[in-house]
Amino acid sequence: MTDILFPKLHKEGYRFLAIAAVTTFILLLISNFLGLISFILTIWVYYFFRDPERFPINDENYLLSPADGVVSQIIETNGPSEIGLENKKFTRVSIFMNVFNCHVNRIPSSGKINRIFYKPGKYINASLDKASEENERNYIKMTNSNGDELVLVQIAGLIARRIVCEIKENDETNQGNKFGIIRFGSRVDLYFENYKMLVRQNQKTVAGETIIARKK
Repeated sequence: MTDILFPKLHKEGYRFLAIAAVTTFILLLISNFLGLISFILTIWVYYFFRDPERFPINDENYLLSPADGVVSQIIETNGPSEIGLENKKFTRVSIFMNVFNCHVNRIPSSGKINRIFYKPGKYINASLDKASEENERNYIKMTNSNGDELVLVQIAGLIARRIVCEIKENDETNQGNKFGIIRFGSRVDLYFENYKMLVRQNQKTVAGETIIARKK
């Protein structure tokens, strides 16, 4: 019960929480009203950077959601040209995270990280399709234990200004492991092939738990 009410804080959140707490203390000395507003914002900062425990299925025949949020788009498309996959067909599932979602990103399937490529860009609304081509983003290409190629794309949003990637090329990682966080409203795209879609548009997802697709 304690873990539900007071989940662990992601390491990216400690600095912001400390700033918010100090600001609250100072404002309380000036005005109870301003202090109360700042206290509410401090609670929100803690809530935003929460890092709750997740329980993956640990089955390589399934792909799990890389992010908390809502499935904003499901399309058949070519892979990202930035990592040399423009001539290969994939299914792409886009998951949009608002400022109230947990923003810790998780690996959908166990495997090896082959390539990571960061591309600076704009900060338009991450729910828009063109965000995949114009926004700041980080590409992660991996091969899972079934030999299937997967691509994860962390996409900054209208408010998000920092993409954090916590894995490196050649890392071996397990299904449900954390691989990064995007601060303050953003999106994660998952590209895959040879899997049957098990989610629908506008469905809510939980990172590391919601099953996105099943091996054909």
